[in-house]
Amino acid sequence: MKVAVWDTYVTKKDGSVMHFDIIVPEEIINQETVYSYGKTYLATKGQTGRSLTTNESIFCHIETVKPDWVKSIDQQGYFIYEMENCN
Repeated sequence: MKVAVWDTYVTKKDGSVMHFDIIVPEEIINQETVYSYGKTYLATKGQTGRSLTTNESIFCHIETVKPDWVKSIDQQGYFIYEMENCN
C-alpha cells in the first residue's frame, strides 16, 4: 500500500509548535478529509480549535506504508506520526 504524507505544524495553546505527519492512503486527496483527521488527533491532545489549514499542513510525498501504520489506517483511515512537541 502506498500512503500520502502530510507534513503538519500546529501552534499549541501554550505557543509551542507541534510537528507531526498525517499519513493517509494515497487515494485520499481531499484536503478537508486530511485536515479532519488532524483535528481529531489534535482533540486527543487537548488542542481542540487549533487552526489546521494549508498554512499548517501540506502534502509532502508518497511512500510505502510502514507495518506499524497499517492497523491504524485500517481502523481509522489514517496514522499520525508524532515528531516534536506532541505531548
